[in-house]
Amino acid sequence: MQTAPMSPSAEEVRGAVRDLWSVEVGSARYLPVGFGAHHWQVNGLDEVPALFATVDILTGHRTAEHLRASYRAATALASIGFTGVVAPVPTCDGEVAVSVGDGVLLSVTPWLSGRSPGEEEAREPGHVARVARLLGELHGLALPADAPEWSPRVHPGFAARIGTALEVDWTAGPFGAAAHREVTRARSALAGWETRYLELCAKALACRENWVPTHGEPHFANQFIDASGLRLVDWETLAVAPPERDLRDLPEPGRSRFPVDPEMIELFDLEWRLMEVDEYVRWFQGPHEGTSDDETALAGLREEIRHGLNA
Repeated sequence: MQTAPMSPSAEEVRGAVRDLWSVEVGSARYLPVGFGAHHWQVNGLDEVPALFATVDILTGHRTAEHLRASYRAATALASIGFTGVVAPVPTCDGEVAVSVGDGVLLSVTPWLSGRSPGEEEAREPGHVARVARLLGELHGLALPADAPEWSPRVHPGFAARIGTALEVDWTAGPFGAAAHREVTRARSALAGWETRYLELCAKALACRENWVPTHGEPHFANQFIDASGLRLVDWETLAVAPPERDLRDLPEPGRSRFPVDPEMIELFDLEWRLMEVDEYVRWFQGPHEGTSDDETALAGLREEIRHGLNA
């Protein structure tokens, strides 16, 4: 996120890392990177970067229980030698994420020296092949029995609930009216998307024997290249699921390396679209100030609506 939250502050993050991880901290500096979570660079007493701190915002889709389970599973992957994971550093009490306020969890990972590929680089054949190999390795691993399993994220009544939300004007912030217009464009399509999604969910749930460990969002922004090679970051979405949950983000010809069920690709494309619409409806119904993050969110909503209507 480009805008730092009011809470926790950088000083609160610094204090939590110092007290709960027993790390000698010099400072914490907010990083305007990514979208959906907040990040800080945590420096040692010598002001050399030591840790990467993340505050995840809990929602109806992203609960504390699920997020902690995903982070524990990521730690388990690291413990069996999977080098493609950047796993959380546990607190002194062994927790992978701790509450630092109402509806927010703090976790930390080691600070890495490297870079994420750009969108253009991520489409290059050589890079796509590296990502495909990494996903193939991940999908072949075994996770603990308590690892989280994917379950449908959108439930019957979704379209009706969005329709009810559209019955009133969205006036709590400067982009409310524009967001209302965008969602209204898709109102007649929402029920069809929901019905198809639920049909495909039933198919996926009937074939659990084909499920594998998945990252959930292995797109280029969650890829990281350092001296150790290619890794994936942001493991809060980890779950045992159909492999297509990851493969939908893999460009061709990387996807062709796998046996792919097109209907499962469709399932997770629909899931992403519906969850994005749901999140943005909540966002723009509520108070917002017109920040750069709000602008990014509105652009994201427009893109999801456009893509869905043109599919």
